[in-house]
Amino acid sequence: MDFALTDDQQTLRTAVRALAARFPDEYWAERDARGEFPHEFYAAFAEGGWLGIAVPEQYGGGGLGILEAALLLEEVAASGAAMNGCSAMHLTIFGLNTVVKHGSEELRQEVLPAAADGSLHVCFAVTEPDAGTDTTRISTVARRDGTDYVIRGRKVWITKAGDSQKMVLICRTTPREEVAKPTEGMSLFLVDLAEGVASGAVTLQPIPKMGRNAVASYEVLIEDLRVPARARVGEEGKGFTYLLDGLNPERILLAHEALGIGRAALRRATRYARERVVFGRPIGQNQGVAFPLAEAVTRLDAAELMARQAAWRYDRGLPCGREANMAKWLCAEAGFQAADQAIQTHGGMGYAREYHVERYFRESRILRLAPVSQEMVLNYVAQHVLDLPRSY
Repeated sequence: MDFALTDDQQTLRTAVRALAARFPDEYWAERDARGEFPHEFYAAFAEGGWLGIAVPEQYGGGGLGILEAALLLEEVAASGAAMNGCSAMHLTIFGLNTVVKHGSEELRQEVLPAAADGSLHVCFAVTEPDAGTDTTRISTVARRDGTDYVIRGRKVWITKAGDSQKMVLICRTTPREEVAKPTEGMSLFLVDLAEGVASGAVTLQPIPKMGRNAVASYEVLIEDLRVPARARVGEEGKGFTYLLDGLNPERILLAHEALGIGRAALRRATRYARERVVFGRPIGQNQGVAFPLAEAVTRLDAAELMARQAAWRYDRGLPCGREANMAKWLCAEAGFQAADQAIQTHGGMGYAREYHVERYFRESRILRLAPVSQEMVLNYVAQHVLDLPRSY
């Protein structure tokens, strides 16, 4: 077994770390407080060619694997950018995977080069208020009308919709009661979001939330949005299958983002534990402070091994559902524990924005919910790893 990163991967980490360091905690605290998209950060990573790291080279990307993309996002999160930084470009790196794999050559040429150079923002619309985790029950409908589709429906928790020109959207094209399996009859579209907003067919409503405020989330209302048939990604009715192609890499990327947040929180906590003197000695000399931090880094290191294995298997075309789901669960738990312990180490000052750990806490918490809840990961493991009866 070889656990070492290659020289190129180490160089990648060093370069990303140096670039991300140009945007300190204060930058992200300000963006979060004001609810402003980090345009300067996004532009810097676009200029450096990092946004297209996983886009094929023929479309202006780097053509690298999920491990390289995961290392990039881990370093961004660890810099203090946390989920605000990762979410700003996560969908560019991952969300277009369905277009790469299943889109027509026309669609690839239309969006991939522009996404890779940073001139085009794309969001991803799956979740609905009444469907939640059960994507088969979505009610957004695309009805064929000549050479077009007419779309009506409602999506929720759509990250970056207000800053995006395009949207990857899943709709039902055949009613659920008319298909043999509930996973059939859904189709993916790459729609012109900016045009839909301008015409009034699409309405965006921001969702106030407790964290990751620099990258807004929206409820998206769609009423008679007309899109050409060429905007469909792949074949009609196979959209759910295309979504499944992206589940494992998404879990792998977000697992590494959780690791990065945990590392950032521990960095601040251990510095404070060394410098803060109470009763004539550093608080880090007390086992009650030191041991929980030691446990946190131990859990992060263990979770990292599973995340690396999941990425390694995905890039080699090996089955990785077990590893990707376990990595997401372990990293989300470890990252959150580290952020929580960072607040505890700071005492009352951990609750203050001055030390930034409260922001890490808020942003690490979402990773126990998204892109899939911890409970649904355990459902997967129980059913597909332990061969227990399905519980839902």
